[in-house]
Amino acid sequence: MVCLGSPVFAKALKVANGYNWLMAVHYPLVIGIAGGSGSGKTTVAQSILQRVGPDRISFLQHDAYYKDLSGLPPTQRAEVNFDHPNSLESELLTQHICSLRDGHAVEVPIYDFSTHSRTRQTYTVQPRGVILVEGILIFSDPALRELFDVKIFVDTDSDLRFIRRLERDIAERGRTTESVIKQYLTTVRPMHLEFVEGSKRYADVIIPEGGFNTAALDMVVARIETMLS
Repeated sequence: MVCLGSPVFAKALKVANGYNWLMAVHYPLVIGIAGGSGSGKTTVAQSILQRVGPDRISFLQHDAYYKDLSGLPPTQRAEVNFDHPNSLESELLTQHICSLRDGHAVEVPIYDFSTHSRTRQTYTVQPRGVILVEGILIFSDPALRELFDVKIFVDTDSDLRFIRRLERDIAERGRTTESVIKQYLTTVRPMHLEFVEGSKRYADVIIPEGGFNTAALDMVVARIETMLS
């Protein structure tokens, strides 16, 4: 495991964990991008998508696989620990990755974060040469972790991550400042320390500063392009 930007990064990216991942992996290439909430992993994933081309990548987000809580009263839904691995249907995500790898399209659920429930709609993801999976907890699940040919961890200071989460939850998920702070102190921070931070040790590559690390993104995209060509 190595941080991007270090003197040995170029060699480490070429020979991750002791072998050339361009030569060792099968098709399609399965890439996992993890990191704490607000770390910038979605920005990294979107940058890879745009630069490599969305027509060449099957993109899955772990957030889409939150368990449906429509059977619970609204007050109980809000009390669920959404930062614990048990809040996600990781088994379904695992099945979808396997299906895409086998050349089959999948129907991904659409989650409504304002009501903590799944909608009745889904969207179709087609199989492509690269399967890109993004999520906070994807490296903490052993079954999921085994599917990734390349594991990238986006590492960002906790104060920046909190500010980004606060802004996102207020703007996109209809949350109040008080509720975001309460959730952060009650579940987000403890679960990050218990499950997310420790999963960094499984990463092949660590990207500091997320989507703002253009040098790191340039090298990752270049390697993906080389594999696809």
